[in-house]
Amino acid sequence: MKKFISVKDTEDPKGLVKKAIEIKKDPFSNPIGKNKTMGLIFFNPSLRTRMSTHKAAMNLGMNVINMNIDKDGWKIEFNDGAVMDGDSQEHIKDAVKVMSQYVDILGVRTFPGLKDRNADYNEEVISNFIKYSDVPVVSLESATRHPLQSLADLVTIEEIGIKKPKVVLSWAPHPRVLPQAVPNSFAEWVKVTDADLTIACPEGYELADEFMTGAKVSHNQEEAFKDADIIYAKNWSSYTHYGQKPEVKEDWKVTSEKMNLTNNGKFMHCLPIRRNVIATDEVIDNSMVYKEAKNREYAAQAVLQEILENL
Repeated sequence: MKKFISVKDTEDPKGLVKKAIEIKKDPFSNPIGKNKTMGLIFFNPSLRTRMSTHKAAMNLGMNVINMNIDKDGWKIEFNDGAVMDGDSQEHIKDAVKVMSQYVDILGVRTFPGLKDRNADYNEEVISNFIKYSDVPVVSLESATRHPLQSLADLVTIEEIGIKKPKVVLSWAPHPRVLPQAVPNSFAEWVKVTDADLTIACPEGYELADEFMTGAKVSHNQEEAFKDADIIYAKNWSSYTHYGQKPEVKEDWKVTSEKMNLTNNGKFMHCLPIRRNVIATDEVIDNSMVYKEAKNREYAAQAVLQEILENL
């Protein structure tokens, strides 16, 4: 594994899930990262991704360097051939070339601007890291995907132990405009399993075709919830009307009454979650969200270990 940006970067996604579960039994048994360094570069805030990946690297014996690029570094220029006589002090080419001399693996987290769909879906930031880095690059979330989160989600679903579960990825309300990265990635990863996936969303909130293909689609949340084994709730903005929030008249908040429609279904969410907006307190407090968050550590460790084994 030379990079980890999406499910396409692993030859055996199911095997990677099993590897994470095995690591969970004894996360300190393989110090393969001794005398190696992980660089964690953040263009955006992070709690679980930052701490879980840092911990995963330490479990493998790695040193870790954390950097908030917007606070700790110079303003970055991304355009090739730019005349840098404005606010940008350092070109991405120079920054990444230097960073990759100090570390053995680079982790990068960035969000989309949600203004220009083509720019976001071309993954300007992480693509430049891959282009200029001399070491493997791991996505800590990008403009369009969040693979470490999705791997942890699959680990959690596997541990629930249901063969061919009915999984519902459900849109839910949020006061802010959010990216499609988590639902895109979740759909992409679930489709490599034996699960039956339904994407439930209001009209106008369908994901890009490449992520919807192979999943059932429902615009009726309660209908989608019937007999489901797993409800994965997440908000996202419109892909078609890019970065916008088309009006939704129905109540898409996940409640206990809606969960009662499921087959004793388990509630999942990547966190952070807006309580009593995305889902009610009762739903969250009886959910898988903390186990899911803990599994972020072992998912990251499985990825880092696989990369280190192939350096």
